[in-house]
Amino acid sequence: MLERLKNISVISAMSARPAARASIKGGAEHPKLHGTMSFYPYRNGAIVLAELWGLPYDSAPCAPNVYAIHIHAGGGCSGNFSDAGGHYNPDNCPHPAHAGDMPPLFGNRGYAWQGFYTERFTPKEVIGKTVIVHDRRDDFKTQPAGDAGGRIACGVIRAYR
Repeated sequence: MLERLKNISVISAMSARPAARASIKGGAEHPKLHGTMSFYPYRNGAIVLAELWGLPYDSAPCAPNVYAIHIHAGGGCSGNFSDAGGHYNPDNCPHPAHAGDMPPLFGNRGYAWQGFYTERFTPKEVIGKTVIVHDRRDDFKTQPAGDAGGRIACGVIRAYR
């Protein structure tokens, strides 16, 4: 019975409007890349849902098509996205324990969807920060940012209205 109530509460949290959302757009080299990341308050953290289209796609057998996605501390997405700053890391933790470190995106012919729960931040804490999609996977060990490669897409996290 308790497990059923927990599941209902997740569904209830996600049936409400998100507290924050980022509209993600690709840079000059990836103009068709676009999507959203939504942040729902839940318990002591957030439920995060991401959906992207137009990711780079390698059709070769065994091509990973895996992309790092992080919350960065800066508040802008101009130019080459350098104004997004480094990973959101209010507790000065080593990578991959930054608050902004998130699970990778698994691309499927250029499309990716993911959802997860985290207690590393609440939606309110990340409003004004940015979401960055990188062109490689995160290795979860290299400091300071996981050797995730170039920044191919960006979105500013805004309060959802």
